[in-house]
Amino acid sequence: MNYYVSASVLSADLLNIKSEIEKLEKNGVDMLHFDVMDGIFVNNITYGLPVLEQVRKATDMTLDVHLMIADPAKYVERFAKAGADIISFHSESQSDTLATIRAIKSAGAKAAVAIKPNTPAESIYEFLPELDMLLVMTVEPGFGGQSFISSTVDKVRLIRQKIEELHLDCDVQVDGGINYETAPVAREAGANVLVSGSCLFKAEDMSEAVKKIKGEA
Repeated sequence: MNYYVSASVLSADLLNIKSEIEKLEKNGVDMLHFDVMDGIFVNNITYGLPVLEQVRKATDMTLDVHLMIADPAKYVERFAKAGADIISFHSESQSDTLATIRAIKSAGAKAAVAIKPNTPAESIYEFLPELDMLLVMTVEPGFGGQSFISSTVDKVRLIRQKIEELHLDCDVQVDGGINYETAPVAREAGANVLVSGSCLFKAEDMSEAVKKIKGEA
């Protein structure tokens, strides 16, 4: 299985985002994880389309956009146009899940569904054949720097088993509290795309941090 690290922009120095992105590129990070929060679906507000457009101009890295917004279907086309390569949205949002997946693909991006820690794995099985990636939140969405919720590991395992049972080509991403201790647990359960924020940006040697998260060091 191929493992990928997606760096959460929430933990970056936003005043120096261009140099932060250059650092990620030089140290083997695979993707840039871009959290969009609207203050409605989650109790926080971050950044949106104008910032994504500027980030897109600054890098060729895969832009992994996570929409934590109430009605993602209204915005997926605009986020794809702004430069998103992968768009994740929540099955718990008010948008129709299947219609939103198809809208993302029609807009030219890869489609991913995200689920909160308390959402059962079985609730998204029917959508797996349509997906490029499934994102399991390992913390409650809304704020960076939270601790990994260990009960989510079983859900990752169930989803990976279902993907293999159906012979699908679908990545499993985990987001929240991913560090040197939790990354091996998530990988063992079947996650292959690991979102890291604080652990990555605070590392003295980012290249070494990436290798440890991937299990290469």
